[in-house]
Amino acid sequence: MKAKIIPFLAILPVATIFFFSCEDETFREYEGNAPVYMSYPDLRAAVKNEQNVDLKNPGKIYYKDNYIFIVEELKGIHVYDNTNPASPVKKTFVNVPGVVDISVSGNVLYADSFVDLVILDVQDINNIRETGRVNDALPYTVPATGNKLPTAYVDSKKGVVIEWKVKTIREKVYNNPNPWPIFWYKGGIQFLADANASGASSGVSGSGVGFGGSMARFGIKNNVLYVVNQNNLKIFDITNKISPVKAGDFYPGWNIETMFLTGNNMFLGTTTGMVVYDISNPLAPTSKSFFTHARSCDPVIVDNNLAYITLRTGTTCAGSTNCLDIVDITDITHPSLLYTFAMTNPHGLGKDGDLLFICDGNAGLKIFDASDPMTLGNKLLYSYPSINAYDVIPIGDILVMIGDNGLYQYSYSNIQNITLLSKIEVKK
Repeated sequence: MKAKIIPFLAILPVATIFFFSCEDETFREYEGNAPVYMSYPDLRAAVKNEQNVDLKNPGKIYYKDNYIFIVEELKGIHVYDNTNPASPVKKTFVNVPGVVDISVSGNVLYADSFVDLVILDVQDINNIRETGRVNDALPYTVPATGNKLPTAYVDSKKGVVIEWKVKTIREKVYNNPNPWPIFWYKGGIQFLADANASGASSGVSGSGVGFGGSMARFGIKNNVLYVVNQNNLKIFDITNKISPVKAGDFYPGWNIETMFLTGNNMFLGTTTGMVVYDISNPLAPTSKSFFTHARSCDPVIVDNNLAYITLRTGTTCAGSTNCLDIVDITDITHPSLLYTFAMTNPHGLGKDGDLLFICDGNAGLKIFDASDPMTLGNKLLYSYPSINAYDVIPIGDILVMIGDNGLYQYSYSNIQNITLLSKIEVKK
């Protein structure tokens, strides 16, 4: 899965720039990426249902009430009826420009839309509609360029940047230019709650919270929605689900990528370590501890008294470490490393009972026997090296996995015979 949204500093190139003076003004001219804008009014009128939209650039995944939601990076959300995992049925596509992450509480879906938080009613899957929006609730972000050319000055007053156009750019040089915008990358909050156990239905039920993958940046506890980005945790009171109230900004550190919520604890994955917060008061997180690791990208999940952290190299994370760390959190105020296992380029991960599922990038999906964490690295049960694996959600003996080539579902009800049930292909 190709990272389409990356931090700005990671793509600063070396370029030849020509400077011209015109009276008291100075201009520069260079070959680079010029922003293509969508106006704020157009952004806020863009949500709509569409049919026959192919999956082309899959991102985050989410599961609730036998429905799978697949984010089409920066474009919208594909919705599938997964009553029969062997034959998922495409229901609709919701156009949501700028979407990267989602979370669902009851029959209300929360999504980012560039700078806005969008609220969708998903009770009727065939007629998903916007019921609310918090304007300018999120940082100003722009898509990655996909090349090493410099980027032109971005004027946030013109709207959001939806893409870049390579051309010769001539722009005025300011003594005090506006700060650079933030570039998002794939990473974020992990949230795993109790699944709603309802069977097949005509829509999403009004109770329970769904399942997100380990790379998500959205999470929900009770009536609080958390959204994490780089150095900021935004907190929303969703007591009134369709009318979120911003409850505050929280600054837990720098380079925050992922979050896992369990019980009264919040585990944040950063490029330099795992941060633990007490969220017994969901609106006011308090610090518990910090576990330091080598610089890398690092989604984290927790099972009982163990935390599992995948560390990988990447353009946004630097470092040179590719491994799985197993951390003892019996004393949550003093996490300690138990063991480290070498990996190829691990991304998302999930755990169910004694099975640990790891998306090892180009090395594919790997399934380990985790009954004895100290020997986990020597107990690889299955390996699927022919796919580029990004993230997983294990639920009810079914593994939902997203990768560059699409969404895969495996049955692991028989650990001796894990089988592929279905695949939703990416259309190139």
